[in-house]
Amino acid sequence: MKKTFPPNYNPHFHRQPPHCPVYRYRKPGFHSNHRVDRPPERNSPHRPPNFILMLHLGRRALHRDDVECLIGKCKPNPDNFLFYPCDGVAASLNFIQWTDARDAVVWFWESRLSEGHDFTPELISNVMVPSDRVELEGSLRRVFVSHVKELMEGKEVKRLVEEWDRLAKEIGSVVSLLGKPFPIRVQQQNIQRKKGLDDEKSLVERRLKEFEFAMECILQHLGENNHADCGGDFVPVFKFGESFDWGKIHSLIVRERRRLEDGLPIYAYRREILQQIHHQQITVLIGETGSGKSTQIVQFLADSGIGADESIVCTQPRKIAAKSLAQRVQEESSGCYEESSIQCYSTFSSGDMFDSRIAFMTDHCLLQQYMNDRNLSGVSCIIVDEAHERSLNTDLLLALIKNLLCKRVEIRLIIMSATADAKQLSDYFYGCGIFHVVGRNFPVEMRYVPADYGEHSGSAVVASYVFDVVKMATEIHKTEEEGTILAFLTSQFDVEWACENFKAPSAVALPLHGKLSSEEQFHVFQNYAGKRKVIFSTNLAETSITIPGVKYVIDSGLVKDCRFDPCSGMNVLKVCWISQSSANQRAGRAGRTEPGRCYRMYSEADYQSMELNQEPEIRRVHLGVAVLKILALGVKNVQDFDFVDAPSPSSIEMAIRNLIQLGFIKVNNNVHELTYEGRYLARMGIEPRHGKLILGCFKLALGREGIVLAAMMPNASNIFCRFGNEDDKQRSDCLKVQFCHPDGDLFTLLSVYKEWEALPQDRRNKWCWENSINAKCMRRCHDTVLELESFLEREHGFVVPSYWRWDPHTPSVHDKNMKKVILSSLAENVAMFSGRYQLGYEVAQTGQHVHLHPSSSLLVFAQRPSWVVFGELLSVSNEYLVCVSAVDFESLNSLQPSPLFDVSKMEERKLQMKTLTGFGTVLLKRFCGKLNSNLLGLVSRIRKACMDERIYVEVNVDENLIKLYAASHDMDTASMFVNDVLEDEKKRLRVECTERYLYHGSGSSSPVALFGSGAEIKHLELEKHSLSVEVCHPNINAIDDKELLMFFEKNTSGCICSVYKFQGMVKDADDREKWGKITFLSPDAAKRAVELNGEEFCGSSLKILPSQSAMGGDKTFSFPEVKAKIFWPRRPSKGFGILKCDKNDVNFILRDFFNLAIGGRYVRCVPSNKSMDCIVISGLDRELSETEILDVLRTATSRRILDFFVVRGDAVGDPPCGACEEALYKEISPLMPKTNPHTSSCRVQVFPAEPKDSFKRALINFDGRLHLEAAKALEKIEGKVLPGCLSWQKIKCEQLFHSSLIFPAPVYHVIREQLEKILATFNNLNGLEWNLNRTATGSHRLKITANATRTVAEVRRRLEELSRGKIIEHDSLTPAALQLLLSRDGISLKCSIQQETTTYIIFDRHNLNLRIFGSPDKIALAQQKLIQSLLSIHEKKQLVIPLRGRNLPSDLMKQVVKNFGPDLHGLKEKVPGAYLKLNTRQQSIFLHGNKELKPRVEEIALEIARSGHHLVERLDTGPSCPICLCDVENGYQLEGCGHLFCRLCLMEQCESAIKNQGSFPICCAHKGCGDPILLTDFRTLLSNDKLDELFRASLGAFVASSSGSYRFCPSPDCPSIYRVADPDTASEPFICGACYSETCTKCHIEYHPYLSCERYRELKDDPDSSLKEWCKGKEQVKSCFACGQIIEKIDGCNHVECKCGKHVCWVCLEIFTKSDECYDHLRTIHMTI
Repeated sequence: MKKTFPPNYNPHFHRQPPHCPVYRYRKPGFHSNHRVDRPPERNSPHRPPNFILMLHLGRRALHRDDVECLIGKCKPNPDNFLFYPCDGVAASLNFIQWTDARDAVVWFWESRLSEGHDFTPELISNVMVPSDRVELEGSLRRVFVSHVKELMEGKEVKRLVEEWDRLAKEIGSVVSLLGKPFPIRVQQQNIQRKKGLDDEKSLVERRLKEFEFAMECILQHLGENNHADCGGDFVPVFKFGESFDWGKIHSLIVRERRRLEDGLPIYAYRREILQQIHHQQITVLIGETGSGKSTQIVQFLADSGIGADESIVCTQPRKIAAKSLAQRVQEESSGCYEESSIQCYSTFSSGDMFDSRIAFMTDHCLLQQYMNDRNLSGVSCIIVDEAHERSLNTDLLLALIKNLLCKRVEIRLIIMSATADAKQLSDYFYGCGIFHVVGRNFPVEMRYVPADYGEHSGSAVVASYVFDVVKMATEIHKTEEEGTILAFLTSQFDVEWACENFKAPSAVALPLHGKLSSEEQFHVFQNYAGKRKVIFSTNLAETSITIPGVKYVIDSGLVKDCRFDPCSGMNVLKVCWISQSSANQRAGRAGRTEPGRCYRMYSEADYQSMELNQEPEIRRVHLGVAVLKILALGVKNVQDFDFVDAPSPSSIEMAIRNLIQLGFIKVNNNVHELTYEGRYLARMGIEPRHGKLILGCFKLALGREGIVLAAMMPNASNIFCRFGNEDDKQRSDCLKVQFCHPDGDLFTLLSVYKEWEALPQDRRNKWCWENSINAKCMRRCHDTVLELESFLEREHGFVVPSYWRWDPHTPSVHDKNMKKVILSSLAENVAMFSGRYQLGYEVAQTGQHVHLHPSSSLLVFAQRPSWVVFGELLSVSNEYLVCVSAVDFESLNSLQPSPLFDVSKMEERKLQMKTLTGFGTVLLKRFCGKLNSNLLGLVSRIRKACMDERIYVEVNVDENLIKLYAASHDMDTASMFVNDVLEDEKKRLRVECTERYLYHGSGSSSPVALFGSGAEIKHLELEKHSLSVEVCHPNINAIDDKELLMFFEKNTSGCICSVYKFQGMVKDADDREKWGKITFLSPDAAKRAVELNGEEFCGSSLKILPSQSAMGGDKTFSFPEVKAKIFWPRRPSKGFGILKCDKNDVNFILRDFFNLAIGGRYVRCVPSNKSMDCIVISGLDRELSETEILDVLRTATSRRILDFFVVRGDAVGDPPCGACEEALYKEISPLMPKTNPHTSSCRVQVFPAEPKDSFKRALINFDGRLHLEAAKALEKIEGKVLPGCLSWQKIKCEQLFHSSLIFPAPVYHVIREQLEKILATFNNLNGLEWNLNRTATGSHRLKITANATRTVAEVRRRLEELSRGKIIEHDSLTPAALQLLLSRDGISLKCSIQQETTTYIIFDRHNLNLRIFGSPDKIALAQQKLIQSLLSIHEKKQLVIPLRGRNLPSDLMKQVVKNFGPDLHGLKEKVPGAYLKLNTRQQSIFLHGNKELKPRVEEIALEIARSGHHLVERLDTGPSCPICLCDVENGYQLEGCGHLFCRLCLMEQCESAIKNQGSFPICCAHKGCGDPILLTDFRTLLSNDKLDELFRASLGAFVASSSGSYRFCPSPDCPSIYRVADPDTASEPFICGACYSETCTKCHIEYHPYLSCERYRELKDDPDSSLKEWCKGKEQVKSCFACGQIIEKIDGCNHVECKCGKHVCWVCLEIFTKSDECYDHLRTIHMTI
């Protein structure tokens, strides 16, 4: 209503003294016997004073001494005075004479104006003469006029004038710089600087003029004649009454001085703003945050009287903003208006009347007022503030006001915003005027620094942009000058992570987000001596808070935005791009106090692609509330409503459908109408689902619970605090458990509120702190509860109960009723548990699968409810259900109206789980395939067959089981697929064999044995026939492995015993078509497979080649190898060759070659007829090689010979490669040490030659330690001719020796510096070359070439030590501890140590081998940390007591917390000496301390479990081992039969078989089983050396059990085997490839050609028997008497010399020592020689 005041009303002359006890004082300076410290006697007679001067209290504190002192200074002194301690009056002074009273009033005002006190004097006259008032006014006018004129030239004005002069000089200096030749960037900075200075100078000038104008308006009111006209073209800034209100005038002067001092930009534009508002009904006012528009515009209007005939209403989007603004304006305008002129309406009441000059309220409150009064009676001006937020209520309010403006033309509308699209708002309101308030921002330099997000792929704890922002903040802090850094992130988690990971000694990282308390937020405003502030903030710092001193802004360009998706019907919270207006707002934060810089973490093109302004809320939220209010206003078709920004039709349809589902709207004759409940809800103005909660609970006598639910649900994500480091967060999680309810989050919130409300008010904050609950949020919820209660009682007449019927600790019917109400209010947000934890819940309305949010209280319990409802869908990196509560399946069927989905069909679709057990680890791994390729293919086939993409097969290798998830009607089909694959893999495991060489000889020429299940020899191939084939195909990726193997089995009628795929290996270009290698049980099957070469498969021809190499059978060298290349010609020489040289050297070389002899022959040299730079040399010996000829030619001339080659004819036949390998190995092996017959010191490989090749080539690999022996061997074979080759086919060794190493990418990364240092030393070695290249897989290959084997070996040794890393050995690192590296904690530990120490760690799961790569010092550091941390994790694992499992109740953790507290203090008392900690995520108790205390803690936990609804028994100790009959320790499950044994027992069984060759085959010892232990089991259980020993023992058993068909080579320790010749066949020689001895295969002794075995055996028994037989009947044969040897005389004399050296007389056989003696004897005795 319109307020009126009497025309001559002056409160200072009519106010009566306050009625309160007073103390009366006499005039100061009285005689000392007059007591002034006590009141006078009540019956003392006194005359009432004529004039009373009241001193009204100001803002300063009241002290009696100060009042008395002030009164003592008053001239004239009062006759007496009274001290008033109440009613806003400090004291009253009594005067008899008018002149004394008048002069006292003037003195007190003069003192007040000079800031001597802040009391407001008021004169009360009991004897009043009209002329006295005129006289007093004249005196006070002169005082005030003088004061105002002093202010117009006072210190504030002078300071600003000086500031103006300074800016003018600075502008002049910048202008002078613009005329100088500076770089373009510097000039651009100067231009920006000048523009900023110009704006600042203009702002100072405007402030001075505005202050001057205001003072002149006051002077005009005081009657002072001024040349300036306060009216003119401008409306007056102040509107005064006819009388003088000196207190108000003084307050206006004080406020103007404060405005001049504060320098808010809005103040400089006051007259222009008032002028536009005065002449226009609608104004759009755009002013940046901090310009002062929210607090000043209402005061400008109230002061000037424009639009102030009735109430001025200013709306805010939030209640707290409305309250704080009202309080701020009240403080600023103290004394300028009457009491109660400024009010704040926080809630709507139909009885509210606009009876104040200024009213602050929320836009929702004004919207409700409009629905109650369509004319908004009592309102003359509406200010819609913060319009840039474009909230739903703001848009609705603007639309309704637009209609109201046509009815009430006198009402004014001002729309204020910081970043809103002013043009759009202006167009919507009939093209109204726009006024821009230029801020006082300094220039801000923009720098676009888009980040490469690819650098942070894979490991991120947080999103990559958070890494980039922290990195940029660190860089700015290091390189830029002083100034606060403000970085914008998207969420509380990002902000906290950034604060924790920003490390700088001279900076302090501060968080800023909405969940911080006011005290915590205040830290960003504090100064930290010697340290730079680095503030990581959400968009809270964009518009809501202005932080002084910010010079650098880092803008991630992202914001977390919640929007309603009408397609899915869900609220989705996503990280998305900000708008351009938001980007500009963020950048503006850097230019508040000085020029700044904004680093935008995106490109300029990204900025241009952003939306200009933030999308209004009406397009981002559910429109239920809006539709209800629009229908309540009588609009028949919501689509026809005049929206500022019309939402999509699908959003409106979704809202209508949801309201119909909730029962708030009905359809009547195709027109939507509100139901009875809908009208209730429309007046309540809350979300429809919250209103449904309230109304539904009231129907079930749960009204209080419903109101609390409606208040808590919007704040669900903010109730529980989770701040600080990991320990603090874990503590918060433990504290939350005590409130968690098995029915879900809404029930948990009710539990919190009920306990909080029951506390005394003074204990609530402390309780919140102790339980990690947001006290601020709880108070906000409590305020909402009170508002809802008041509204329901006041507007609807509801009786709200003050008591609770629901008890969180006692299950009752109220739980079921509340779940029904919750379901009815969230009927469109229903989800069903899919049946698989990894898949989560299936949203009924959309079919998408979403997980529960990690903060959900349902995760505290081990089981998942089958059906739930949720508040919203949160989408960040993943999608989550938020605010989830369980509902009953029966309630879904009885829901009215019926849900929009088929409940029964959804229930049928639920996945069932089938568990398959009894499988070995290797079987499961092969079932999965490399990188799960086989498993993924199987799942894909099952899904295709069943037409269900949810079907999944989960393999748990550690627990040896398979879980199959499928709907009930698809389970049989899926099981069939899985079982088929398992059977196929089992079959292949049973027949699996490995090719193993009997010895390591020349390449692949060694005999091969197939070593298979039971550790038996399945086949022994001595004829060197191929058992394997290599398969090639043009498109190996298109091949289905199973189909290919079935193709070979079908067409070869043979059994495949081994498959080796080449995929994943580093291949050369020629090997890209190689699929793999297949091994058969017989050479015949392999031969038939080769015959399939060229057959079509998968659209292309197969290429099948026989393979001789045994994969995995050969042992690699234990030391770096040296490679040597050799070759020999395969084309005969034609006797002439071609020499190539420079054409200018031809004649000189011909002269040098005159009469040249090569190889003993003269050659003929003539110029070539075909080329001018060639010489033809003929007459060459055809046996000579190119190298031999070239050596002679270079000796004969000093000219440079570019090339020489011998012209050769057609190729001759090549001996088999195997024969060449064997011959080469035979030549080399005598020079190699004979250390171990089962290992090889060298390998020889001869390559097949192509038809056009001129040379046959071979490669010899030597053990690097034997480089001297290798050099001798190569020297020996140089020039040799292999058996089967012609004399001119001499071997030639290349003088360069090669070796190479491959460094995987992660290894190369950590050893790069060391490698470069080592390679740098190689540059000084003569004859050494190296080349380091990056491969396609990211690895690095180092190729080494040298002219000596020793150089290659020594160089490679250093590199091999570097590339091999360091093997970590520690007594405490047991296999169980090492296996932890495969767990989640172990992987995380390994990654953190790698990152911290710059090393790389590899764990070989098969051999339990741990290796670290890096520099020695970093390896030592990583080793120390790894061992300590791994042992710590292992110890922790041993001390973990699980609170969930198959035999434990789902609520055990909740019961433990309930019994012992969140910190388990009660449990610690029961188990003294134990430090216990609860892990809510893993639902386990971690015990620090003595391991012996663990059983006691377990027993206590079991007791709690038994005391509940479920009876839990202690688990069995486990199965017993069939071998040792004890409990299985470190168990191993056999792959074939699945029986469980102790690993050590199985290893001892194998050791026994090695010692006792009669133990083959090795079978399962389980009773009634007897299945052979498979080859894969032996590979897993045994080391490579033990497996080789087992193979040798099996080979011995095979030979022993062959009934004499096979025998070992008779040479000692020779591993070679040969086949025994049949009795009916002739003997054949066996030439051993290991020791090269020759053995007869029939008699098993050395080979004896031309002799039968019997005869040779006789000769072996009596070597002289053949000689004796030969001597029979021969006269010329006798025996030497000296030595017994046979001597024979053929011709000549009778002197015979024996082999023993004696001389024999042939006639008498006398023995002589000398020949002369024998001759003398013959002459003397026998008379003849």
